[in-house]
Amino acid sequence: MRKGILSLTATAAALALGLTACGGESGQTSASTSSSASASEAAKAGKVGVILPDSKSSARWETADRKYLEEAFKAAGVAYDIQNAQNDKTAFQTIADQMVTNGATVLMIVNLDSGSGKAVIDKAKSQGVPVIDYDRLTLGGGAAYYVSFDNTKVGTLQGEGLSKCLTDKKADKPIVAYLNGSPTDNNATLFKQGYDGVLKPKFDSGEYVKGPDQDVPEWDNTQAGTIFEQMLTQEPKIAGVLAANDGLGNAAITVLKKNNLNGKVPVTGQDATVQGLQNILAGDQCMTVYKAVKKEADAAAKLAVALAKGEKPAASGSVKDPESGQDVPAELMEPQAIYFDNVKDVVTDGYVTKEELCTGDFAEKCTEAGIQ
Repeated sequence: MRKGILSLTATAAALALGLTACGGESGQTSASTSSSASASEAAKAGKVGVILPDSKSSARWETADRKYLEEAFKAAGVAYDIQNAQNDKTAFQTIADQMVTNGATVLMIVNLDSGSGKAVIDKAKSQGVPVIDYDRLTLGGGAAYYVSFDNTKVGTLQGEGLSKCLTDKKADKPIVAYLNGSPTDNNATLFKQGYDGVLKPKFDSGEYVKGPDQDVPEWDNTQAGTIFEQMLTQEPKIAGVLAANDGLGNAAITVLKKNNLNGKVPVTGQDATVQGLQNILAGDQCMTVYKAVKKEADAAAKLAVALAKGEKPAASGSVKDPESGQDVPAELMEPQAIYFDNVKDVVTDGYVTKEELCTGDFAEKCTEAGIQ
């Protein structure tokens, strides 16, 4: 069982009443909110500390997750502090320590890897602070809750998407390359399980040919470009690219453009970033997977707020930690495949705006795709 929630410190009480904390160094940023509730109501709740992983692997962390989490905490009248570790494991640990010292009674983390994530969870639990694994499960970590998407389903949609696009191009025994996510991210493992489940039978039957298959350390897009360039040199007849997210997909597309192969070789993605959606509109990217981050952020914030108020909320489901074998209470959202014909769904949902998506040459494509 979790230890009890720490009582609200004077610092947290001040923050709950509306003081704003400034950001840290080296690109770390933080935000606190004034409570919309009365002072007495705010004083009853603790403070939530959130650690995002970086701002390079995907634009979503700063453009979507931060925004939606802030909105949810403000609406609940709960003090919060959101910082970004910028892919620095030492900074990640330091931020967690400072948050607890400054009165955080709940932590929500997106781990950089399971080892450093577990260290943060263990220390927080020893001080009576429950931890929510947000988006990524910390293997062996023993977090109080896990909130994410059905990540195996994400990979399944990617595999089905690439297969659909290869069929549309009437590809004959296409050579398929894999640009997988970071080997230290359990989500990347789940994505691959999903798309392997779709594509491996096709490799085994000879319908498709398995091409180069490499992980991209830390989801680094620059490394992804170098890796894919080497892949294409090794196997010039690559006919399809299973890229695990939009950033990796764009790295592959950049290389394909240099070789006049963009639009000819289907490329997948994930996250429905503006760049990824524009690549789809341009015909350079086959599909992406849209994860309604607002739903994920709202679900995580609801749990965090309840914990901050000393409650013990129930989760709708659970996932088994493959390392510890324990069942972790979980909330899992459903992902959606996005192709040219339904890019408009992402705009309608408010995840991206028409103004940021339909710029310049993309205006005509947006009209063609039915984006109002």
